[in-house]
Amino acid sequence: MVEAPLADRLRPKNLKEFVGQKHLVGLNKPLLLTIQKKTLHSMIFWGPPGCGKTTLARLIAKEMEANFVGLSAASCGKADIKKVVVEAKATLFRQQTILFLDEIHRFNKLQQDYLLPFVEDGTLTLIGATTENPSFTVISPLLSRCQVFVLESVAKTDLKKVLKRGLKELKIKNLAREAEEFILEFANGDCRQLLNLLEATHTLYHRITVANIKNALQSKFLRYDRAGEEHFNTISAFIKSMRASDVDAALYYLARMVDSGEDPLFIARRMVVFASEDIGMAQPTALVVANDVFRACETIGLPECQENLAHGVVYLSLAKKNRSAYDAYMKALDDVKKYGNLAIPLEIRNPVTKLMKDIGYGAGYEKYPKISFLPDKLKNKKYYPR
Repeated sequence: MVEAPLADRLRPKNLKEFVGQKHLVGLNKPLLLTIQKKTLHSMIFWGPPGCGKTTLARLIAKEMEANFVGLSAASCGKADIKKVVVEAKATLFRQQTILFLDEIHRFNKLQQDYLLPFVEDGTLTLIGATTENPSFTVISPLLSRCQVFVLESVAKTDLKKVLKRGLKELKIKNLAREAEEFILEFANGDCRQLLNLLEATHTLYHRITVANIKNALQSKFLRYDRAGEEHFNTISAFIKSMRASDVDAALYYLARMVDSGEDPLFIARRMVVFASEDIGMAQPTALVVANDVFRACETIGLPECQENLAHGVVYLSLAKKNRSAYDAYMKALDDVKKYGNLAIPLEIRNPVTKLMKDIGYGAGYEKYPKISFLPDKLKNKKYYPR
């Protein structure tokens, strides 16, 4: 009998064993209260790989004593959903059915439309999981019926707990500090990544050393799916190649993603972000080009839209780069988080009523003033260089 992967063997059996996401499942936090009060509604988990989306969904179903059905949007379709709906309706008055739909962003609009009425009437309680921003990938009617919970990468302190469990399961008594640090850094907040690497190294070499870990990383033993680490490594290499104006590398990583079946809209969205974040004011038309590439991918689709992607990648790679607008915004955002909602100067407030006008709203406002309109505490701040 083939033994289950280490990550599956160590999957938490209850919420007490679950590590990370304290902002959701900690004491008096929203998701824990939802479970405790038995008021579960449809929801979407948005977060990076290996942060516990699937595990958390399973634990919720267990705590709610609900029927749990797990599907992947990458491999299921309308017929699979229909089968779940039929079974859910048969048990509707006895037991709640939770449909966990992994990679929900891979469901197209028609598939999501089909799912919508069953979520709406309560036949199914949907828990969707995605590494993509649901605002872009989930249709508005479905998104409006789901509460979105943002999951975070697992903190290093929590990763250490997972590593300790892995070592115990594999009966490894001692682990050198440098090997521990290497695994924790490589995992980068991903519990599954950590356990896969630990298991691969142990299987191949039995001894967990930095040298053996590096060798294991080069072996074919470790494989990652498109939602996993390789997906994020490749998009990172793609963006950094465009940032460095290395057009050949950018085209290579584009081809690699397209050939592996990556969603072209995912690539195009990253290009739109790149156009503003990295090119910005150096060549403002880059945003126009990137948006047109995105629209072309939407309307044409694969395989033809790969030509539009290539066109856009060459343009963005060769464009001059200027991050000043992005950097300036981030500085302003830091002040918003630091100082909160500072009082807006009276002269630029909108005098909607007579009372507002009487107390000074809009008084002395000029369209082209030489004074700063920033709140008093930030009057001398300069975010954008000029």
